[in-house]
Amino acid sequence: MSAVPLLQLKAVTKSFGAVQALKGVSFDLQVGEVHALLGENGAGKSTLIKIITGAHQPDGGAIEITGACVEKLSPATAHKLGIACIYQQPALFPDLTVAENIGLRLEPATPLRKVDWASRRTRAVELLQRIGANISPETEVRSLSMPEQQLVEIACALGVGARIVIMDEPTASLTQKEQQLLFGVVRELRASGVGVIYISHRLEEIFQLADRVTVLRDGRSVGTHPVRNGQGNEARSEKSEIGNRKSEIDPHLLPSSAAITETELIKLMVGREVSAIYPSAESAPAEVVLTLKNLGCAASGVRDVTFEVRAGEIVGLAGLVGAGRTELARILFGITPADAGEILLNGQRVTIQSPPEAVAHGIAYVPEDRRRHGVILELPIAHNITMAIHHQIFPGTWLRFGAERQLALEFIRDLDVKTYSPEAPGSSLSGGNQQKVSLARWLATKPKLLILDEPTQGVDVGAKSEIHKIIRRLAKEGLAVLMISSDLPEVLGMSDRIAVMRGGTITAMLPGKSDAHEVMAAALGQKERAA
Repeated sequence: MSAVPLLQLKAVTKSFGAVQALKGVSFDLQVGEVHALLGENGAGKSTLIKIITGAHQPDGGAIEITGACVEKLSPATAHKLGIACIYQQPALFPDLTVAENIGLRLEPATPLRKVDWASRRTRAVELLQRIGANISPETEVRSLSMPEQQLVEIACALGVGARIVIMDEPTASLTQKEQQLLFGVVRELRASGVGVIYISHRLEEIFQLADRVTVLRDGRSVGTHPVRNGQGNEARSEKSEIGNRKSEIDPHLLPSSAAITETELIKLMVGREVSAIYPSAESAPAEVVLTLKNLGCAASGVRDVTFEVRAGEIVGLAGLVGAGRTELARILFGITPADAGEILLNGQRVTIQSPPEAVAHGIAYVPEDRRRHGVILELPIAHNITMAIHHQIFPGTWLRFGAERQLALEFIRDLDVKTYSPEAPGSSLSGGNQQKVSLARWLATKPKLLILDEPTQGVDVGAKSEIHKIIRRLAKEGLAVLMISSDLPEVLGMSDRIAVMRGGTITAMLPGKSDAHEVMAAALGQKERAA
């Protein structure tokens, strides 16, 4: 195999005003390699990807594609050179069908061209079948789930014959089955000679897939290391259905250092030891805040849910995707009201028919999708924080912006939100800081029960540790917390008790320090136990 990399960046720099986003970053991607790119939010990953795809021009340094220096790389040029990027939020036209979206990516844009609808549909079917996606080409994109839209994006990348594929947090909203399907596609791309740049905050994925990993910190590349203790290097010898060819990484191109461990990787990312990602419990559960008795909602598929949450306690809600966890949260917050059973708050039976009623009863809900339901990116941080108590901040005709700013500053300090001003837009924040602002909005309502749905999804390991400490501190202060998470180590590390859901109901109540296999057995319906 040729020693010429598919892609090589040499000492790339980029500044936005006085902020230097990249400070001499060097990076290379080999033929048939999965190269993970890691770093905390704000480390420079997004800027680097935008330079590779031509969205930003570097201030300095050089970019080479298969050994040839490329000047003024644009999105159109990147597309012609075989560079494709699959973002966490797919860039598809929602009102067009799957086949039409794929056709727009693959067919030449010439005037007065007659569309061959049969050929367009056939090509879409072939590409979807190659990645194992059971999606009809006639389906409108707006009706697809986020995971299905990502699969359509991958089909588009295959169709254009991309040699360099960038995947930015591709599994953030995928089910476990869909994740394994994606991993299979990544391995097939590698085996066919495609180079994959893989960005993820989930370290276990890196050790499953990657051949090498490069870590960015504060705009610099602080290390490139081989990853040999996962499945990545073994998978390179697999036969591929895409191209049916084999490729190997030239061992002389890899750093001579030993394979990096997870602990070393975290230290590289954050610049320090993260010894307490999951802080220990410092409070004893007090009086019962929430009691559910045979709660159900036919429309949501939730049935016969019975458990309780105490003040000062974190109850983790575990289960596979589709088990009914988010549906239960939406019932408690009045989005899809219950039609069976009872909800008791501090021993008093309540009926919750809408979110305003839930807030009035002292329930707060931080939803899973912070971009759609958590933070309004166009609004200032102060407006985002006070949105749920707008009527309190502005009770009459007078606009009390000073009071709003003061409250926002208190939460910014309390939660350590990294921003230059309360007037800065939500879009200026990193993912972890957006999550803190979303949390601040509901803490401003002074709740008794806090429901957190995937509180650290898509945030880096440093921000995750900070959020965990905030959650544990809130519990210590007497808040009752119901935490939904698909991250099993997070559930095990943060929960005082674990409620496991399957098929819309609770299958087990387990102690917080339960074995992972015990939780999974309950989630799969293999074991039921009350704690």
